[in-house]
Amino acid sequence: MSKKNFLIASAFFILGLSFSLYFPEDFKVTSQAQEVKPSTKASLEYQLGAVLYVQKAAEYRALCYQAFNWGKKVIEDDEKQMKRLPKSERNRPRAIIFDIDETVLDNSPAQAYGILNNKPFNLPDWYAWGEMRKAKAVPGAVEFAKYAHSKGIRLFYISNRDEVQKRATIDNLIKVGFPDVSEETVILRQEESSKESRRQVVASKYRVVALFGDNLNDFAKDFEKKSIEERFLETDKIKQIWGQKYIVLPNPMYGDWENAIYDYQRLTEEQKAEKRIKALELP
Repeated sequence: MSKKNFLIASAFFILGLSFSLYFPEDFKVTSQAQEVKPSTKASLEYQLGAVLYVQKAAEYRALCYQAFNWGKKVIEDDEKQMKRLPKSERNRPRAIIFDIDETVLDNSPAQAYGILNNKPFNLPDWYAWGEMRKAKAVPGAVEFAKYAHSKGIRLFYISNRDEVQKRATIDNLIKVGFPDVSEETVILRQEESSKESRRQVVASKYRVVALFGDNLNDFAKDFEKKSIEERFLETDKIKQIWGQKYIVLPNPMYGDWENAIYDYQRLTEEQKAEKRIKALELP
């Protein structure tokens, strides 16, 4: 066996071990949806390094702890500066807004399942994974949420999971220890994918101290459906807010950073692969 083939085989073996911890041998989609057949041509191997980074890299854990440690500092600074706020703002109850997937819950086993079975993202498998309620907490997330809650801060979990996933999502969040989880505080997608209106509902009743997410769309509508260059520009425009009110969690597995490479088009896996190659910057 060549060195290249040995490394690939070893990587898939590691993913297989991780996969077996989460998925039973008879893992199936829910009865509400049809099975999606894997592509016979496309390869999802490009995602392998990203999933292994989330599951096996201590650096990933360190970045998560760093984000939530910084979140504590944001709360402390807010309390120190509260007296400087206008009385109308000072008296408003405080809130923190979390995204859910890859911000407080780790879905890397579902990504691993897709790689091993050569199945791109599809709703039947996604719903099935959610119904299992086996997502673990992102490192540091539960501890930070409990800390914020102990300070009297309301916690809201705003996600683009579909509304039909609400019960399973609430159960999973409670199972791993998150506080302030309820029908009121877990706000999923009902119609539009933009989270702006849902964030505004929270902001109309609370003073939002911080937002946590793994996707720029978790913070502001200014990033939605923007090109790579525009996303860079919008990010640079508010560079002073990162680490102050907006705190980003690492997610190399998927997100609008990748969708921007595809120009937000519905493409085949082969077309996506071509776009990724063309997007590479060379010496």
